[in-house]
Amino acid sequence: MSSLETLLPLASSLANAKGWDDFTRTLMLAGKSLVPLPAEKRSAETEVEGCESPVWLATSDEQGSLMAYSPSKVIRGVLAVLLEKANELTPQQRSEFDFERYLSRCQLERYLSQSRGNGIKSVIAKLKGI
Repeated sequence: MSSLETLLPLASSLANAKGWDDFTRTLMLAGKSLVPLPAEKRSAETEVEGCESPVWLATSDEQGSLMAYSPSKVIRGVLAVLLEKANELTPQQRSEFDFERYLSRCQLERYLSQSRGNGIKSVIAKLKGI
């Protein structure tokens, strides 16, 4: 396994969660670590289409790192896991990285509804293009 495929701390915590309650608690705690996207960056341009809950994804002005927000606690947790990894990658690496496989290694598909899973695919597509 390459260093790019290594699970980072938030993803590793999810992968090691024992059962639904532990997984959900861990996912919501992960969401608390997400640096929120400022309200002025939440626009039609930064909104991710195809999500069950509203999601916005943009870069920060200062560092060019990705930032995101969703009012859904569960989705904020997923965003935190995604951005933890995405912000460690160069834009080129990010465009080629298999985020779905990464999330699968965290057991995420076992705990998300199909509609939320489809929304996460939309988030991944957008973050690969930024």
